[in-house]
Amino acid sequence: MAAAAKVTAPRISPIRLDELRDDPAPDFQRGERYDGLRLTRAVADGAELSGADFIECEFNGVSFNEAQLRGATFRDCILNEPYAPVFTAARTSWREVEISNPRWGSAEMYEGAWHSVKIDGGKLDFLNLRGSKLTDVVITGCIINELDLGSCTATRMVLKDCTIGTLDVSGAKLKDVDLRGSDFRMINGLGGLSGVVIDDYQLSLLAPLLAGHLGIRVV
Repeated sequence: MAAAAKVTAPRISPIRLDELRDDPAPDFQRGERYDGLRLTRAVADGAELSGADFIECEFNGVSFNEAQLRGATFRDCILNEPYAPVFTAARTSWREVEISNPRWGSAEMYEGAWHSVKIDGGKLDFLNLRGSKLTDVVITGCIINELDLGSCTATRMVLKDCTIGTLDVSGAKLKDVDLRGSDFRMINGLGGLSGVVIDDYQLSLLAPLLAGHLGIRVV
């Protein structure tokens, strides 16, 4: 019997936010720092928030549709049911962040840095993390039509109980990436799968793709 695969789990610590200040109508501005706020049903649609810092904040049902978040930082934050048909957040930094039930259409989050990030539930049409550095990341129970991890570096990452249409790992550098228990309809860049852990069922589904990738004919 083959030995069980050894994979190092992500290191995720629970986030505790105390003594937050409620702000029903924040004045969103480029490059500003927002610290210790609870934002409920706030609307940041179309706001210019490039370079903004969100530190120890809780977001409840906040809409970021077409907001410009390029280069923004989220640290020690909780986002409950964030909404954005178009989520523009390239080169953002996410550290110690919990996201539950996101409703994002096109999430442009390429070339970002994620450290100790957890996403639970939700639905995303397109999650673009190309070129990002991902460390200690857990994504569970999420529906993602297209997940782009091309050219990213991921260490200690788990995708569990997720339904993913297309996964792109072209040129990715992966270590301790656990895909067990998730469903994929298509995987692009099979050479980038080095460093992942899959289960027997997933291997059976991948067999034809792997055979084609390696030039093996099955007759």
